[in-house]
Amino acid sequence: MKEKYNKYLNENHSFDKTTMIGIFCLIIVLAGIFGFLYEFIFYYFNGGMKQFYWRGGNFLPWINIYATGSIMIYFLTYKQRKKVQNVFLISFLSCGILEYFSGLGMYIIGNGLRCWDYNSEILNFGNIGGFVCLRSALFFGLSSLLLIYIIVPLCFSLATHINKKLFLMISISLCSVILIDEFYNLFIARILDLPRASTIYKKIGFHYVYFKP
Repeated sequence: MKEKYNKYLNENHSFDKTTMIGIFCLIIVLAGIFGFLYEFIFYYFNGGMKQFYWRGGNFLPWINIYATGSIMIYFLTYKQRKKVQNVFLISFLSCGILEYFSGLGMYIIGNGLRCWDYNSEILNFGNIGGFVCLRSALFFGLSSLLLIYIIVPLCFSLATHINKKLFLMISISLCSVILIDEFYNLFIARILDLPRASTIYKKIGFHYVYFKP
């Protein structure tokens, strides 16, 4: 095991393009689920530990910005993986910038829309406009270590030891289901005036976090 891990750290991968697509699909799935679980737990404590809140706008437990961030982190830090401090610092800064401009962009384009607001959250030191804070950036920096030193090696190992067709079928299928869910709730439901996940879940009794414009 140690020998394989050292190989991961010291040798660049040699996967073909289609296998890398499968690996990225798997990373997208795992990172989005990880982000959902983090926010599911965090907002439970932020809300006074009285109830759990469903996060994201999909039927499935997956949040897109974590998936986007994971791919960005991979490309920015994979070649820096021998230096843990570099991976952390690059991720800390890049994710902070991504979160700030994503939040600001939604706020401007959506006429005051906020999917998160650090102005009203606990541990919001270093808060900038409610779009990013030091706690969130530090968390993303630490999460990048989990991604680069555990999730990515795991995905590489699965791609190496599982039959290629089976690996691609599983990873691409999982990613496709999640992206169809995302595409439906983000575009199709709005265009065709169909019920979105949040509408259905509210009727069932799920709780959501609301942020004032």
